Amino acid sequence: MQRRFFSAALVSVSLAALGAAPAAFAQAVPLRVLSHGSFDLPKGLLAQFEKDAGVQLQIVKAGDAGEMVNKLILTRARPIADVVYGIDNTLLPRAAAARVLDGYSGPASQRAAAAAMADGADKTGVAHGVVPVDYGYVNLNIDKAWFARKGLALPTSLADLAQPAYAKLLVVQNPATSSPGQAFLFATIAGLGEEAAFQWWAQMRRNGVKVVKGWTEAYYTEFTRNGGTRPIVVSYASSPAAEVFYSKDKITESPTANLFLKGGVFRQVEGVALVRGGNPAAREAAGRFIEFLRSGPVQQALQTTMWMFPAEAGAARADVMQQHASEPAAFDSPSADQLQTQGKRWLQRWTRVVLK
Repeated sequence: MQRRFFSAALVSVSLAALGAAPAAFAQAVPLRVLSHGSFDLPKGLLAQFEKDAGVQLQIVKAGDAGEMVNKLILTRARPIADVVYGIDNTLLPRAAAARVLDGYSGPASQRAAAAAMADGADKTGVAHGVVPVDYGYVNLNIDKAWFARKGLALPTSLADLAQPAYAKLLVVQNPATSSPGQAFLFATIAGLGEEAAFQWWAQMRRNGVKVVKGWTEAYYTEFTRNGGTRPIVVSYASSPAAEVFYSKDKITESPTANLFLKGGVFRQVEGVALVRGGNPAAREAAGRFIEFLRSGPVQQALQTTMWMFPAEAGAARADVMQQHASEPAAFDSPSADQLQTQGKRWLQRWTRVVLK
């Protein structure tokens, strides 16, 4: 159902290998696109881009976004890509410090964006050459039917979740092994303050919070919606929409709902950038790929393939997202500098407080 599906392997996908006519690529320039494993757009859109740009796409999927940035840095002497998609606001300081990106000044970098890559960015949202493509939220999801059956009021704060009435109801992902788990931890710190956040986590340990390795186990094994015992799960603001979209019974109301609590919502912004040292013959095509990702058809498609909100200001929302994927009025995300300097220590402290 969801977009955060990680592969540890480095996978290269050529559209020609997926069935496009080889003759069409006889004289095409290869365009190497490095992405995280969740990159997913309709084959027809990608094939049309190849035709329009006169290139052969080579999409290199490098596991999760952290792995992707690692590969970008480790291969900077001999870059393995010409353009990179999936650098987010938490990883941008690291990529910028490693000087692996080049600036881009095309139209997409000059238009207003609905979300910015970094604090202090102007209306375009561009930072360190990275152009925003999409954004989303990590937050709590609840099983509506479970709460209706039990007659239990929904929690209105994180503090409520530490009360006996909500004992053993929440499942979270380990932030050391899971992207949404890490985002949720960071939201608690930004929203509550570091000391209060870790006091809350200690209370949640005593109140029976369940910790699992990743999103798939939390959502598909532990969440009551899928036969588990936990009616509250860390997931995404787009999850209720995905429930409707993938429903075999063509339901019109999602069985799950978002729970936006102070200290429990993190906003992630993903972008695209030119890779420094990429193939000069592919530089023009790389710029066209950046424009492609901010085009109307792609901004529409990514909403129901990668389950993110479009970064293009004023972009139309897919019906299912408009009806079932609410956006929070506020979110709590540490600054990029805080994540860069404190993130590792926060993960270590969480492990001591919650697991040891």
